[in-house]
Amino acid sequence: MAQLHGRRYIRAFVSGFFVAVPVTVTFLDRVACIARVEGVSMQPSLNPGGRNESDVVLLNRWRIRNYEVQRGDIVSLVSPKNPEQKIIKRVIGLEGDIVKTVGHKTQYVRIPSGHMWVEGDHHGHSFDSNAFGPVSLGLLHAQATHILWPPNRWQKLKPVLLEERKPLYSEND
Repeated sequence: MAQLHGRRYIRAFVSGFFVAVPVTVTFLDRVACIARVEGVSMQPSLNPGGRNESDVVLLNRWRIRNYEVQRGDIVSLVSPKNPEQKIIKRVIGLEGDIVKTVGHKTQYVRIPSGHMWVEGDHHGHSFDSNAFGPVSLGLLHAQATHILWPPNRWQKLKPVLLEERKPLYSEND
């Protein structure tokens, strides 16, 4: 009798496992995941403690499923220079915008269709569009929506754009 009870337990566990794994993988692939933010490029918004502390953020993949982002959003994207790496930056400009660059080869850039301009908040310490130019929306991975760790930093991330980083011209406004 105990052996029969044990088999039933194992069968229930295995069938539950084979349902839970695909559901979890699909959720992480399509809806949301978490990630540790490393480096100083997004200071002071993320990792204000420097290299000693790393913020952990919620990455909402569902929000960007139609490539809809707005200026000021913090996004995760595939690095245009290293497809093995994901980077996290703030959206400064969208297609049609003219942005004033910070150390780019040209002082002003018009963002082409299907692209965006992204920068780290810590200018001079960020590998961003000022180094590699406008980024294809196809490289978007997720939008960072909340800081989850450390607990004293729990907060919703709001789209913020400093006045001096706003586009000089925007077709869509």
